Amino acid sequence: MKLKFKLLAILVGAAVALPSLAEVTYRKDIAPFVKKRCIECHFPENGSVTLQEYDLDIEKYSKKDKVGPRLDSYENLTALIAFPDPGALMRRLDDGSGKADKKPGNMYEKLGDTDAERAANLKMFKAWLGEGGWNFNRWEEKNGVPAITKEQLNKLKLAY
Repeated sequence: MKLKFKLLAILVGAAVALPSLAEVTYRKDIAPFVKKRCIECHFPENGSVTLQEYDLDIEKYSKKDKVGPRLDSYENLTALIAFPDPGALMRRLDDGSGKADKKPGNMYEKLGDTDAERAANLKMFKAWLGEGGWNFNRWEEKNGVPAITKEQLNKLKLAY
């Protein structure tokens, strides 16, 4: 009987130690979403450029229709989250519910065709970033939003 309890305890402990099956990862969830919903403007075959190229000539690229920084890799996507442009992805995808003006980001509509689909996909991105990882902070204070802190950066999970 003691052996059964020990075995049960080991199995329960192992199950608790395993990552959640619902964990959001770049490969499983984010990359397929980005490829489906963002390809038109954010993939190289459609004219997009790296964030560094975009920033070097932002005047040129910001005026082009349907050309945004490349999101075709984990590295390119995380550049809009952590470095060199922290909070950029969150500012653009946000639904506005946590902001004083309630205005959604300019890419919020791209999260889905319906309110429910957009809400579900926003929740997926927030889960991928990790608890407390969703923020609008840049490297430096702007428009009353303080600069990002080391503590905020440490909250980012971004599971590959």
